[in-house]
Amino acid sequence: MEAESLAWLLAPLHRLVSWGAAGAMVFGGVVPYIPQYRHIRRTQSAEGFSTYVCLVLLVANILRILFWFGRRFESPLLWQSIIMILTMLLMLKLCTEVRVANELNIKRRSFAAADIKDEGSKAPPRRSYLDVASCTLGPCPVDFDPHHFWHWSSFGDYVQCVLAFAGVAAYITYLSIDSTLFVETLGFLAVLTEAMLGLPQLLRNQRHRSTEGMSIKMVLMWTSGDTFKTAYFLLKGAPLQFSVCGLLQVLVDLAILGQAYAFARHPQKPTPHAAHPASAKAL
Repeated sequence: MEAESLAWLLAPLHRLVSWGAAGAMVFGGVVPYIPQYRHIRRTQSAEGFSTYVCLVLLVANILRILFWFGRRFESPLLWQSIIMILTMLLMLKLCTEVRVANELNIKRRSFAAADIKDEGSKAPPRRSYLDVASCTLGPCPVDFDPHHFWHWSSFGDYVQCVLAFAGVAAYITYLSIDSTLFVETLGFLAVLTEAMLGLPQLLRNQRHRSTEGMSIKMVLMWTSGDTFKTAYFLLKGAPLQFSVCGLLQVLVDLAILGQAYAFARHPQKPTPHAAHPASAKAL
């Protein structure tokens, strides 16, 4: 009788803990970006945050969603990917608006549109990535520079790029969904890309020898969230790719925290005629 009463009490508690863990998985991934988002809005500067973090997460979560169609996994992980994609688009929208508002150079760069001029100005045409194909057929009128990839001047260009990638990836997945090798490779690519989440920020910090403008709260939340996520993967028996991804992410997070500590103890000496931080380009 005692055992039955104990089971009756523990069952709802177990369900509550499971729901809480699932909710933490769905929304916990976006929490670290709240302080960074607020910091960018408050300072009106996005130079401390690498937008390539958004690129990594967009690619990783699109691939993870496609992986779900080939090998079903926990529903909270699927919803986490959807929420993360929406969050990264919001981050990109804010960063683009802030960067364009602060740019002194009036030249605009574009993903798809060509021969577009800014209204009320005599600015040169916007650079188009789709115009590159036409350059192989004849003289190229576009001032194309691969260093400006993912540094476009309109949020719509980022959306076009994401939709183009998602469409191509979905088509290839549709054709190859019956191949176990393809599905497992897709899952591996998804988690490997996500594992590289902190790498753009790590490289940016190393190049500038500084973590100025980067939210330490964001990185601490990355570390705690990735630790929780890895434990969740192991306890729930998620595919092996997910556990490997979590462990790699924790290692990168710790490396970024190490940078913050090292650069704080040995700050870079200012050099004469150094560029103003607002004009520096994030990786």
